[in-house]
Amino acid sequence: MGQVITIAQQKGGSGKTTMAVNLAVAFARAGKSVALMDTDPQGSAGRWFMTRVEDGEDPGVEFSTASAWGVTYEVRKLADSHDIVIIDTPPKADSDLRPALRACDLVLVPVATSHLDLWAVETILDLADRERKPAMMVMTRARPGTRLGVDVTEKASELAADVADEALANRVVYAETLGKGSTVLEAPKGPAHQEVTGLMQEIERRLEKL
Repeated sequence: MGQVITIAQQKGGSGKTTMAVNLAVAFARAGKSVALMDTDPQGSAGRWFMTRVEDGEDPGVEFSTASAWGVTYEVRKLADSHDIVIIDTPPKADSDLRPALRACDLVLVPVATSHLDLWAVETILDLADRERKPAMMVMTRARPGTRLGVDVTEKASELAADVADEALANRVVYAETLGKGSTVLEAPKGPAHQEVTGLMQEIERRLEKL
């Protein structure tokens, strides 16, 4: 049975889909069989996948969609045949999100470097806690060395969840590759490679402890 990661954040623009697709490819390149599920009606992960398929190459991951209440069945099916299942969820925190939380082993909460994002995290952490699921916050669109970045990271560490050591910085390459159905790991090597690979390895270690 594979392990399931749900990426959740009630505030839009936090980098959920960017994190989902980059981690999916990172795990696949590390030798895992990976399925990516999109439960967000906006379908950003689905558009990324279809752009990838249209290039005519093996996408490297399996893709699936599900409505909120179809998540449990679809996840069970995917986890039977894949090492890792990653669920990209809608930017909201209500009953529609609960099946994706209930079905997972680990909740990842992307937090863009703003107080607004941080304030939105508590609801997700509360829902994860109710479902008794471990959560890990990941700083996204990070601006290392800025006072705001330091302040938000410090406040995040005070909440009832782990904060990943690895952060995804505010880099143009994330948006550029997403729009092409690609990921930073498939672009010329740069700092983003280490960010995504390091985050994937950190998540892997976290999953091993569960």
